[in-house]
Order: sequence, then C-alpha cells, then structure tokens
Amino acid sequence: MFVYRDQTRQEKAGNGVTRRILAHGGGMMAVEVSFEQGAEGPLHHHPHEQLTYVLSGRFAFTIDGVTQEVGAGDTLYKAPDVVHGCVCLQAGTLLDTFTPQREDFLPAK
Repeated sequence: MFVYRDQTRQEKAGNGVTRRILAHGGGMMAVEVSFEQGAEGPLHHHPHEQLTYVLSGRFAFTIDGVTQEVGAGDTLYKAPDVVHGCVCLQAGTLLDTFTPQREDFLPAK
C-alpha cells in the first residue's frame, strides 16, 4: 500500500531517458520517467490507456498526429493504441499512469 521512492530502482530506458516504477498492482501502474534535454520518447503505441502529468521540464508531445508543447502542471491523455511520442525541449520528468499495468516494464518472474 505504501511505496517509498528511495526504495525503488531507477533503470535506463535508453538515449537519455530513465524510468522508475513507483507503484503497480491490480490494473494500474505509476511510472516516473526522466529525460535529458534532447532525449526522445520515439513514436509508439500500446494497448494501455495512459495519463502523463508533466512534473518538470518542457516537452513537444505528438499524440495521434498532433504536436503541442507542454510544461510543468500539464496533463496528456493517450487512448489505447493511439500513436504518441515526445521530444524533451528542457530536461524534465513525467509521471505516467497506465491501465492496465505495463507487464513489459516489470522484471521477468
């Protein structure tokens, strides 16, 4: 029921991006994703619904072919299977919430 950030593990997601699984269970997952300036989250899609809350930094997000710049305090919604991605304009951190949880982010059992 309680997840302490200092007890979670940060992992490299590649190309200036790191990921930290904060909490998961049942049908939800919260993930902190940090980007160096210029790092990209390449265009992709997945069957999960996703909310992204911008904790810090500036990002150019593309969702379903529409690109807009967002910053701290902004929130984005990505429907299942909609193509999305981002470019980090100013180093920052995102809080991603997925439903159902991203099994592919979890260590193999």
